[in-house]
Amino acid sequence: MADSFDLIVLGSGPGGYVAAIRAAQLGMKVAIVERERLGGICLNWGCIPTKALLRSSEIFHYLTHAGDYGLSVEKPGFELEKIVQRSRKVADQLNNGVKGLMKKHKIAVYEGVGKLTAKGRMSVTQGDKTTDLEAKNIIVATGARARELPGNKADGKRLWTYRHALVPSEMPSKLLVIGSGAIGIEFASFYSDMGADVTVVEMLDRIVPVEDAEVSAFLEKALTKQKIKIHTKAKVTIENGADAVKAVITTKDGKDIKESFSHVIVAIGIVPNVENIGLEEVGVEPDQRFHIKTDPMGRTNVEGVWAIGDVTGPPWLAHKAMHEAVITVEAIAGLHPHALDPTTIPGCTYSRPQVASVGLTEARAIEAGHKVKVGKFPNIGNGKAIALGETDGFVKTVFDSETGELLGAHMIGAEVTELIQGFGIARSLETTEAELMATTFPHPTLSEMMHESVLSAYGRPLHI
Repeated sequence: MADSFDLIVLGSGPGGYVAAIRAAQLGMKVAIVERERLGGICLNWGCIPTKALLRSSEIFHYLTHAGDYGLSVEKPGFELEKIVQRSRKVADQLNNGVKGLMKKHKIAVYEGVGKLTAKGRMSVTQGDKTTDLEAKNIIVATGARARELPGNKADGKRLWTYRHALVPSEMPSKLLVIGSGAIGIEFASFYSDMGADVTVVEMLDRIVPVEDAEVSAFLEKALTKQKIKIHTKAKVTIENGADAVKAVITTKDGKDIKESFSHVIVAIGIVPNVENIGLEEVGVEPDQRFHIKTDPMGRTNVEGVWAIGDVTGPPWLAHKAMHEAVITVEAIAGLHPHALDPTTIPGCTYSRPQVASVGLTEARAIEAGHKVKVGKFPNIGNGKAIALGETDGFVKTVFDSETGELLGAHMIGAEVTELIQGFGIARSLETTEAELMATTFPHPTLSEMMHESVLSAYGRPLHI
């Protein structure tokens, strides 16, 4: 006889565990199924442990530049094993936190491989034991995994995905990063700050290609200044060997550069985890890229089957999955939630310097038919940035010139991943330039640059 629930959630990443908690808050009897560790990829192998690594590299960077702040530090060094141990400890702490949340909300946790077997039914297999579950509604939140290079499967020795890069057994001496999205750039930044000779290859015409063009250009200059070599509009082929990885980088001008690298990180995107979970058996339809198709509430084409997070497509962000989780559960409960507006979802890259954005880029706004006003304010004009010694960067805002609507905001520099939510709130509240100009920003703070960028769009900057 099957264990019976109101809702079963398959996958316990940010989308899955938040869906389970919200459902429990609404009085549902909930089960969550996880084949690895509660918290999913983000908590255990992505968002959180990478930030722990980046924090170590940030502190090491400051140690090696202590003289800039009037301080003296003799021969700063590091132990890679201890850096990795700290990162794993952070992930373990949060994993235990999710376990505690499941217990607090009386959510049944089933460890094992879940598979849809029929409408409203799922099996969970661990070893030679199989448990049958049933529920009127099932949410698929299985996430995604790293896309690998055709014919070059990552071996964890010299050819890495992000999972291998998080737990290195040795420090790369010469590192090739293939792909310049957030994952690729964050690892390039970390390993460069820790002393590796880093090269980044991107097949598109600029790095962090989803960002505003000015941000991409600024970041490339900043990373180049840090001695990271960057090839855009380039192709690469590799041959993995016992002692090194041989690569041929074809540059945008057609020149072939032959180099050997101690290690390679492949960061060319992700693949949705849709295989072997029973989607075909119950008739759930994928889109052209094999993500699960849903409506704005998370409904699939099969009644009672819902999907959220990375398995449904871009943007592949934990906070997007969390927000979708609440919307979908509330839709299941009949609460009529508002659909998620993708233009209110902030994007963040935790490199040095950091990158953050929300809404439309200047180019996308113009393509959409808007007449725009654009403001920009540089870090060098901000007192707090100067005091911090963090004068590289800027804040850029894009407005509709006719309505004053804030269409987008784009930042690069210190702590911009913490600042961007101010503009995220402004987008959600449909704020215009008038409200932003009338807002008092505290002094001295980096947030003053946000105010100045708005003023700049309307010809009223005070500090440039």
